[in-house]
Amino acid sequence: MADPERARKMADRIKVIVAKRLERGLRDPRLGFVTITDVKVTGDLQHASVFYTVYGSLEERTDSAAALKAATGLLRSEVGKNITARLTPSLEFIADAIPENAALIDDLLREARERDSQVGALAQGAQYAGDEDPYVKPREFEGDDDDDDDEDETPAVGHHAE
Repeated sequence: MADPERARKMADRIKVIVAKRLERGLRDPRLGFVTITDVKVTGDLQHASVFYTVYGSLEERTDSAAALKAATGLLRSEVGKNITARLTPSLEFIADAIPENAALIDDLLREARERDSQVGALAQGAQYAGDEDPYVKPREFEGDDDDDDDEDETPAVGHHAE
């Protein structure tokens, strides 16, 4: 197993190589506006997972995924020319779900804000169902003050007074 630092450096290098090659363009018209977001290399440096996002519609994402799959061999040979490793890792392109997850989180936060405002509106005119303070409080008697002094004078059972 390779050094994790070496795997990280190789992943960074592969990310730059693939991004630059895509920037120069491929001959595939299906390829849309692709951004390489991350690369993960296995510990033995034999396989690289390339994460990407595509700006555009679902159809453009599907077409770009097909274009990247078709160009995997070309991109792998480009990586092989530009890294200093005995073996060139195989490449796998994986669509990154960051934009979809961000949109989902935004929707959930918006829904939570709406619900909070609804609850706040309901609380404005709300009244207590019972007493304002429903907790039972200990009763206080006026004659209880004398009992505290007696405890100090009388020894507890089983103890000898000194």
